[in-house]
Amino acid sequence: MKMSRRGFLAVAGGTGVALTLTSCGEEAQPAQAGELLRSKAKLPAPFQVPLPIPPVKKPLRSDATTDYYRVVQRRARLEILPGLKTEVMGYDGLFPGPTFDVRSGRTTVVEQVNDLDAPTVVHLHGGHTPAPSDGWPLDMIMPASGGHAGHEMMPGGNMTTGKRTYTYPNQQRAATLWYHDHTMDYTAPQVYRGLFGAYIVRDDEEDKLPLPKGDREIPLVIADRAFDEDGSFLYPLAKDGHGVEQKYMEGVIADVTLVNGAPWPVHEVDAVRYRFRILNASNARRYELAFDKGPAKFVQIGSDGGLLDKPVDHATVVIAPAERFDVIVDFSQYQPGDEVTVVNKLDGDANVMRFRIARKAADDTRIPDTLSTYAVTPRPSGVVRREWRFRRGDAGGHKGWTINGKAFDPEVMQAQVMLGQYEIWTFVTDVHHPVHVHLAPFQVLTRGGKAKVAEFDHGWKDTVDIRPAEVVEVLVHFTDHKGKYLIHCHNLEHEDMAMMAAFETL
Repeated sequence: MKMSRRGFLAVAGGTGVALTLTSCGEEAQPAQAGELLRSKAKLPAPFQVPLPIPPVKKPLRSDATTDYYRVVQRRARLEILPGLKTEVMGYDGLFPGPTFDVRSGRTTVVEQVNDLDAPTVVHLHGGHTPAPSDGWPLDMIMPASGGHAGHEMMPGGNMTTGKRTYTYPNQQRAATLWYHDHTMDYTAPQVYRGLFGAYIVRDDEEDKLPLPKGDREIPLVIADRAFDEDGSFLYPLAKDGHGVEQKYMEGVIADVTLVNGAPWPVHEVDAVRYRFRILNASNARRYELAFDKGPAKFVQIGSDGGLLDKPVDHATVVIAPAERFDVIVDFSQYQPGDEVTVVNKLDGDANVMRFRIARKAADDTRIPDTLSTYAVTPRPSGVVRREWRFRRGDAGGHKGWTINGKAFDPEVMQAQVMLGQYEIWTFVTDVHHPVHVHLAPFQVLTRGGKAKVAEFDHGWKDTVDIRPAEVVEVLVHFTDHKGKYLIHCHNLEHEDMAMMAAFETL
């Protein structure tokens, strides 16, 4: 006997994921793929809460090659909005989870313990990871408490109970990665509740650069959320457990911007250069980050896959869900007491966070003209080409999202890819879709038929922001690891409503 996909969703909907159901949707800004979900709670004035810095996870033990960690996925009640408590599903009970700070070439082993009341899966986003540890959406960690009879009948997965060990070889360049839940059809609400965190890989090449370090190197994990009157998260879960309510199938856009888990925070800085590792951990919201007044600008030094070859100046940064931008901001031209606000121009200059210049200080950092020895790969000839079409469609008898006209089926491989060979993949969209490929980074070749690298496509990436009715070509190169992997939209409501495809590396 096999449990159907819809049957699984019905069971998952009863797993105790206590999200408030709501149906109050309204149109979000045209630049956004989603419906706006408004909070019922009394919201704080912006810039009253200091920016938190997620703690760095410490290993339980280390040997000559490997660092060993243990993370407990558990519920916790945290003060996110001042004066109210919000129940989160968090790695170690944190929102966001702890930051992993690891070395390229040293293996990370993480024992993930599920102390929740719902199945979970962990995916290291951007990781060059063996298939058994990549976060296949049916490789679920079942709660140790049990009570989920029937899940073991789901085909195509390798389930464990209570805990699971993930192994990350970290055989890749220094880069800003992140980890998050990847449970089939339930990723959106579980990431929304808090199952996400930053994962930073370092290497010798990056260490030698005279970039800001220590307290002047800061992760900025941006995520939007909505809150009920009592402080609990609002999320429009379908009443039958079948993903999100139909009104929100375009994506959930919420009205509170959190940075590192705090609403519209403020951070005191010295009048010097800072390095910010920016991650968009929102379910669906896109951002065009800008400063409300000069002379501050973003100098991009890295993208999803690590350092660029040379820095790129941006007046604004457009970042889709799951993308990362590694930037330097120079505050030296401001005076103590000055304030500069980061806004989202895609939502009418909506507030994101504020920096307050506290003092003058010494600064021995600089931005080198050359950052990395990585090279852009010329377009090879005679390579395999594949097309991936991202469209609305029938997702098993209901409205959903498809790739190549098919809803996700874990038993169907839509491609078989030979390791060691370059391929050119073409992505075609109907509406906004941030497309993510597991296992290997890629290089954007063309966007809308133009071969010149677009402003925000520099470097090696694992997620690309594709606009409505757009065609993007990328060059991808899979190495080392054989097995089942995924390509999917990282608008999490689209992903949960079947916009994933499986492929196999051979």
